[in-house]
Amino acid sequence: MIGWQLHDHLAILTLDRGGARNAIPIAGWEALAEAARAIAASDARAVILRSAMPGVFSAGADLAEFRELVEQPALRIRFREAMAAAIEAVAALPMPLIAAIDGGCFGAAVALTLACDIVVAGDEAVFATTPAKLGLTYPASDVARLKSRVGEGQAALMLFTGARIDADEAARIGLAHRRVAHAQPMAHELANAIAANVPWAVHALKAALRDPAGAGHVQLFDDAFGSDAFRDRLGDFLEGKR
Repeated sequence: MIGWQLHDHLAILTLDRGGARNAIPIAGWEALAEAARAIAASDARAVILRSAMPGVFSAGADLAEFRELVEQPALRIRFREAMAAAIEAVAALPMPLIAAIDGGCFGAAVALTLACDIVVAGDEAVFATTPAKLGLTYPASDVARLKSRVGEGQAALMLFTGARIDADEAARIGLAHRRVAHAQPMAHELANAIAANVPWAVHALKAALRDPAGAGHVQLFDDAFGSDAFRDRLGDFLEGKR
């Protein structure tokens, strides 16, 4: 359902639930949070989030479980907390995460991509935020991320209408950051470029992007000039090796 592997400093995080179009049940959200925590503790330098299915990224939350939520208020809380914990664990990864979208990405799956640093959309990518069609809402934290990513007006269009957005429109409004024919090869290319850089510097830059007012950024900037990595790489740059 949710699995990950480490290959040459790249963590490959895979959605693989083909019979259900990669819909994520409560147990899947819990597994995703666990996988994200394991990746955070690994020596991965970049992460790729992908689907094992051609033509599908994820249908979002598993609607088959929603019948139980009608009758079981306690299960609603477990669902909400499991989904939030997974998305926040993904967002909290210290290393960059690239989402490769080569198919349909709907509902909660869009919220998952909003927790990623870079989204690559292939020809078959389609996005839609559909809770209003079901008579549901989106968690406020996910609404805030969508607004931050695409702006209030575009977020309103997506949330209020639930309309589908193709790859070109997703790139135009900033929901996706790269528009290519096939997302996964580009995601690997970007991840390899990231992995070639100094890991702690990349972590520091991600932390500054996430919270520019956070403590420690100034000290990290100053300390970097005394690091072994900077000394070695500066020599390479001055000698034209990089």
